[in-house]
Amino acid sequence: MREKILHTATDLFLNLGFKSVTMDDLANEMGISKKTIYTHFENKTKLVEETTMNLFWVISNGIDDIIALKKNPIEELYEIKKFVMSRLKDEKTSPQYQLQKYYPQIHSTLRDKHFEVMQECVVENVERGIAAKIYRENLNVQFVSRIYFSGVYSLGDNDIFPNTMFNKPQLEDYFLEYHLRGIVTPEGRKILNKIINSNQQ
Repeated sequence: MREKILHTATDLFLNLGFKSVTMDDLANEMGISKKTIYTHFENKTKLVEETTMNLFWVISNGIDDIIALKKNPIEELYEIKKFVMSRLKDEKTSPQYQLQKYYPQIHSTLRDKHFEVMQECVVENVERGIAAKIYRENLNVQFVSRIYFSGVYSLGDNDIFPNTMFNKPQLEDYFLEYHLRGIVTPEGRKILNKIINSNQQ
């Protein structure tokens, strides 16, 4: 039952927002009593904490699986983006923004974990790209990985990138292309253009 509650709560939070969904909504959606939910999660804050951490580990493990395929680094980033967006339901409700606003402590903990995992992933991606001569060899790897993380995080800021102005999947595409065009070699640019062109067809 605990896993079912986590799964349903995750879907509701991503589709409707952390603030909007009440424990009553979750109970009604599942056809169970609130008492049943409270036997597994003492309050809504605990439920939000566990759903976000559970989703974080699902995404982290999925990214590890993609990295294990050892695709070329440019293709790998596009595969990761596609996987993450599918797990986050295209972020229709700006979950990161809502988490920061209504559950700042959970957001801060999650951000630290996100940075730790993403830093390792991007550093490895950049180093492999340099070795394959599709990323420029004079890159400062630490700078590139950190600026990439800060860029990805800023996309979730609804004040800077409001939903009314930007479509979330499109925004992710813009950012990834922006990132890659700054670090690719002419050989890497050919691969990038090929992926972009195939995605537009």
